Amino acid sequence: MLKRDLILGTAGHIDHGKTSLVKALTGVDCDRLPEEKARGITIDLGFANLDLPGFRIGIVDVPGHEKFIKNMLAGATGFDIALIIIAADDSVMPQTREHLEILKFLKIKHAIVALTKCDLGDSETLEVVEMEIRDLLEGSFFENAPIIQTSAITGKGITELKNKIAEICSGIEAKKTQQFFRLPIDRSFAIHGYGAVVTGTVYSGIVNEGDELELFPQKKLVRVRSLQSHAKNVKSSSEGQRCAINLAGIDHHEVVRGQELATSGSLFPAKIISVVLYCAKDRKKPLKHRLPVRLHLGTSEILGTLSILEDDTIAPGKPGLAQLFLKEPVTGSWGQPFVIRNSSATATLGGGNIIQPLAGKIRRRHSHSIEMLNNLASGPDISKLKAAAWFAGFKGINEESLPLLTGIDSSEIKKQLKVGLADNVLFEITTSTGKKKIIDNQLITDLKTKTITILESLHLENPLLSTHERQRITMELAYVGDDQLVQDLIDQMIEQKVLTGNKRRIGLTAFKPKLSNNQRKLLEKIHTAYQEAKFAPPTMEDFINHLGGQKIQLQELFNLCVLEGKLVFLQENLYLEYEVEHEMRCTVSNALENGKGMTVAEIRDLLKTSRKYAVPFCEHLDKIGTTRREGDLRFLPLKPLNSQQENLDHDQ
Repeated sequence: MLKRDLILGTAGHIDHGKTSLVKALTGVDCDRLPEEKARGITIDLGFANLDLPGFRIGIVDVPGHEKFIKNMLAGATGFDIALIIIAADDSVMPQTREHLEILKFLKIKHAIVALTKCDLGDSETLEVVEMEIRDLLEGSFFENAPIIQTSAITGKGITELKNKIAEICSGIEAKKTQQFFRLPIDRSFAIHGYGAVVTGTVYSGIVNEGDELELFPQKKLVRVRSLQSHAKNVKSSSEGQRCAINLAGIDHHEVVRGQELATSGSLFPAKIISVVLYCAKDRKKPLKHRLPVRLHLGTSEILGTLSILEDDTIAPGKPGLAQLFLKEPVTGSWGQPFVIRNSSATATLGGGNIIQPLAGKIRRRHSHSIEMLNNLASGPDISKLKAAAWFAGFKGINEESLPLLTGIDSSEIKKQLKVGLADNVLFEITTSTGKKKIIDNQLITDLKTKTITILESLHLENPLLSTHERQRITMELAYVGDDQLVQDLIDQMIEQKVLTGNKRRIGLTAFKPKLSNNQRKLLEKIHTAYQEAKFAPPTMEDFINHLGGQKIQLQELFNLCVLEGKLVFLQENLYLEYEVEHEMRCTVSNALENGKGMTVAEIRDLLKTSRKYAVPFCEHLDKIGTTRREGDLRFLPLKPLNSQQENLDHDQ
């Protein structure tokens, strides 16, 4: 039968016998450093294994000295059970309390209290100490934790402790975490002939020999060369196991405690995170806005500044919404617990859970932002999705990242997205690159409304125009910060027949140019005349009699022809039909490809026109970059065509 993997971690004051008890349980001395042997205290993390019926237990032994709390915090990542160790001859001490507070903030719900050194106390002393322990645990997750009297010297209680560990393990439910692999690194070293090796507790997912992983926050790709778990070579390792990974593609000096190995592309390094923060209950002072702090997340320790969002303080024992502005990026996930300590690393200030592992700066006391954060923290799934999309803005979010950003189980995401899309809470758009983005529907509604408003204004200013330059509209929507999204949304509005147009020009489908029957007929007559005239175009005056001499109205009609892409303006009173102008550019360019220059007369003959038109035609070609003038000759340009020419060619 396969054994279930779980992690048990020690906690307690220095010299209360944590390491001795682990040795009594497993036969392993977790003090591996020469300095630890010399000083007789645990300085860094130690590791051992315990096989029990139905379970393989990875044990993490942490230091109890106040100077090494950061090492204790690094080791506490991934605890399933806390083995709280209190010596019978000392009872509850400062680091007992601090370790217990840390375990609460890390949301560790299962614990056993081992009362050690019981060979040094009489029954009355042990009874008093147990009463003090019960007082300490009252009101916490561990209020009903069993207390086992033990002695590493005599062996008292060791078998009972093993049985109790197995009993508690059988009642621990499987975690619902992200499906992708994560391993916060707590050690890094090199083995001669093998290279870099890292160790840690698998936080979620499965890793296999040969997998490609990413080292965060550096975002460096590495490959799994081999794996070990419980001191044995294995082909894979999964959540709840202690794991050693031999990495290819990196030097061990590049890897340090606090970094994280994960499935490539699964995490988002961030220097701002939003959190629900509880101030430590035993603190005498509240947490203050802009307080310098040390964040302990996973195995990392990073300096930062606290920003309290709803008030200026968070009172002892009370929660508050906050942001942490960090000096270095971290990788976290929704709901992941953390601890903060003061900047001098002498006291634990509080802890809580991440609600935005990738955040932007939020304005303090901004009611809607506070509402969205509360929804993200504890709202129903659909509210979490809407809040995550709202904070993402027009950048949107990918479906694959939603479990990390919202804590919703991946098996539920598609179901909740379907509800959100059907209820018009969320909006999904497929970009031109084929990727799907989830965006808050209200943002999209506002963007559509803004697009329509801009076009309504343009139609009002130009009642004869049915369409306008698309670029003009997109420039006014530049605040979105994602031009491709705007273009994709406009294309969608064209498909939905809200707008009419193409890649060059758009207008409101409902708008009809206010032209009289005579004006419409004249508009078509102008276009037809220029099509037929080709390189000997008429002038505006040729049509003046059709409007009874009203030149101003005629100029508006010609402007309409230009704006709607029927004519191209060359210079005053000179136009070419759009396709004819394109033909002219192509004809001249092709003729110049041999590298020989052409005179105005030669271009005149090429286009079968007169000098009256050939000269302004050549000037137009020079202006838009189709030709380059040297003396009396025209050549192809030496440099790439200018942006105007490129745009004209693209429009074809």
